[in-house]
Amino acid sequence: MSTSGRIVAATAALATAVVASSCTTPRDHSERAHDTSTSASSTVAAHNSDDVMFAQMMIPHHQQAVELAALAAQHTTNQALLTLASTISAEQQPEIQAMKAMLLQWDVDPNAMGDHGGMAMQGMVDDATMTRLASLNGPEFDTLWLQAMIGHHQGAIEMANTELAKGQSPDMIAMAKNMVTAQQAEINQMKQMLGG
Repeated sequence: MSTSGRIVAATAALATAVVASSCTTPRDHSERAHDTSTSASSTVAAHNSDDVMFAQMMIPHHQQAVELAALAAQHTTNQALLTLASTISAEQQPEIQAMKAMLLQWDVDPNAMGDHGGMAMQGMVDDATMTRLASLNGPEFDTLWLQAMIGHHQGAIEMANTELAKGQSPDMIAMAKNMVTAQQAEINQMKQMLGG
């Protein structure tokens, strides 16, 4: 299994464990399921405000990456770019669900951004670029899409590195590490695609 495949599988397992731990009671399931939910609850419960902020900011950041990935299918026939877009979506959609589940576990509204002291999400693609992407096709689209996604990924890595430095939740820190690894590899690939 590829690194990105392992990341997606691990993230999906994490999301399942978190959702299970927030929904189960000892009376609902077998002894084994109860043990799993108890251990997941104790791990997920340890967190700080940096973990909350990371999740609240990374969810819409990932959602934009999924939007960008969806644009590719409509505006290019470049098979390498389509494959990459599909990979990005497959990695980030489960991470969105896992982060929402963790926020729920921490009694935080997963749809609320919260007050983060004016901190901006790094690398977000501005509305003008999103509009322009929707108007382009073929090689012109490919170039702007790759440039936009490189910046987007670089911003996500900056945010993930902050989580690694300041976060407390073992699950969120593990997810941040996976993001750095996967997205840096994709940045390297996209730079090669632009150069080629």
